Amino acid sequence: MRSLLVLLLAFAIPAVYAQDEPKVANPGDVKFAEFPNSPKCVRGAVLNGDPAKGASVMMLKFAPGCSVPLHWHTPNEQVMLASGTGKLTPHPGKPTIIRAGGYAYMPSKHHHSFSCAAGCTMFLTSDGVFDLHYVDQSGKEIPPEEALKAGKKNTAKK
Repeated sequence: MRSLLVLLLAFAIPAVYAQDEPKVANPGDVKFAEFPNSPKCVRGAVLNGDPAKGASVMMLKFAPGCSVPLHWHTPNEQVMLASGTGKLTPHPGKPTIIRAGGYAYMPSKHHHSFSCAAGCTMFLTSDGVFDLHYVDQSGKEIPPEEALKAGKKNTAKK
């Protein structure tokens, strides 16, 4: 499974995120921080690009029990799980379990939620400026404060 993840990264990332110099980021060297408008139980690090300006690659760590409520992004989103087990729930749709080495693609503006019962780490690639729009079950956009007050699991720190 790790070979599949490396293969996906080797082919998917260079085509979109080409740069002049090689770049290597090992988990122990990466500084994780909270992301704006995200649950406090998710910490991330930008590995390549600038999510505020365009395409980027990020590594995200989810604390055990962490959940990102129903939301969507303007850019297309690709997720590759590096460790743990996650649950991706498209809306409408049925939850799908993603295990370490698994891959998911969410097209622009597709509503979904994500959670990790026992914690997980993922790589997230975005092909444009990264944003996060929370919605209620009817699809109406709601403020982050309203979406994130859903429970203690979203405020627990790792």
